[in-house]
Amino acid sequence: MALSLTAGGCVTVHGELAVLPAAKPSEAEKALEDFTDAYNAADKAYDPALDADRVTGALGEINQAGLKAGSVVSPNGNTRHQPLELTDAKYTIPKKAGWPRWFIADTTSNRNRPDGPKFRWVLAFVRNAPEEPWKCAYLTILRPGDVPEFKKDADGFAESVEPDSEALAVAPGDLSEEYASFLKSGSPEHFADGPHTDKWRESREENGRLPGLTTQYVDEPLGDGDFAPLAMRTADGGAMAFFATRIYERQTGAKGVRPEVSADVKALMKGEVKNSLTKNWISSQAALVAPNGGGGAGGGGTDAPAVDVKGRLQGVTGATGS
Repeated sequence: MALSLTAGGCVTVHGELAVLPAAKPSEAEKALEDFTDAYNAADKAYDPALDADRVTGALGEINQAGLKAGSVVSPNGNTRHQPLELTDAKYTIPKKAGWPRWFIADTTSNRNRPDGPKFRWVLAFVRNAPEEPWKCAYLTILRPGDVPEFKKDADGFAESVEPDSEALAVAPGDLSEEYASFLKSGSPEHFADGPHTDKWRESREENGRLPGLTTQYVDEPLGDGDFAPLAMRTADGGAMAFFATRIYERQTGAKGVRPEVSADVKALMKGEVKNSLTKNWISSQAALVAPNGGGGAGGGGTDAPAVDVKGRLQGVTGATGS
C-alpha cells in the first residue's frame, strides 16, 4: 500500500495500480547525493561493500568487480582517488504504476577537462520496493548534444516505455538480443553507424588475429531482473533506452605465446594462463530508439536508423586462465 497526497487530501491507493511520480524531486536529489557519497567512499578505500547498496544491474557488476580488483592490487586503498563531483543535475522523473520505479539524472562532472568537451554523466536510478534504497543501474557518458529532450506532461513528469512496447521501432526488451546479434553478424541492420556498432565490429575483426594471438568474442543478451532495460519517451515520440549485454572475450596464443594479463584482470582471474585467457565483460548501452514507423532499416518512414547507440560503458567482471 502507498499513501498518496491529492487535492482532496490523503487517500490510500494500491501502489501496484496507481499511476504516480516515481520519485519526488527531493528524493531524486537525495538519491544522487547518496550514490555519489557511497561511490567516493568505496573508490577511496577500494571496498565494494561501501557502495554495494547504491548500485545494481550493469553498473553494479562493473563497479563491484572493479573495486574488488582494486582491493587486491592496492590493499591499502586507492592512492590516486579524486572525489567525484556530480553537479548541474537535471532530473527526468516518469509517472508509472507499480514497481520497479526509476528516474534519470543528467549531470556534469569534475572529470571534464577544462579545454575539452563538456560530457554529461547520465545515470538511471532504480527502486524495486518502498523499503529499498535508490540504486544506480546504468551510467553512460554523453556529449551534451546527445542527451535528448524528453516528453513531459503539464506537471513536468516524463513517460517511461514498457519493455514490450510496440510504440517504438524496436521494443526495449529486444534491444539486448538484437545488439548481441548485430555484433556477431551485422544483422539486424537497423543500428546506426558509429563507435559502438560498425566501428566496434571492425575493431574486433582487426584485433581478432594478431601475430601469435587469436581473439574470439561471444555476445550474450541480458534483460531480466536487475538487468532489465529501461526506456524513457523522448519529445519526438521515440525513446532513450538503457540495456546491457555480456561479452566473453577469449584470447588464445600460438605455441610459445601466452596472452598478457593485467594486474586488474589477474585479481579477478580463476585458473592459470598457459595459452588462453577468457575475460568476462558486462557492457551497458544507451541508445536513441525511433518511434514505430519513424526510422529506416526496421523503423520505416525515413532513412534514419531505428536504433542509434550513443554511449557504452563496459568493464571486466571475471576471467579464466587455461
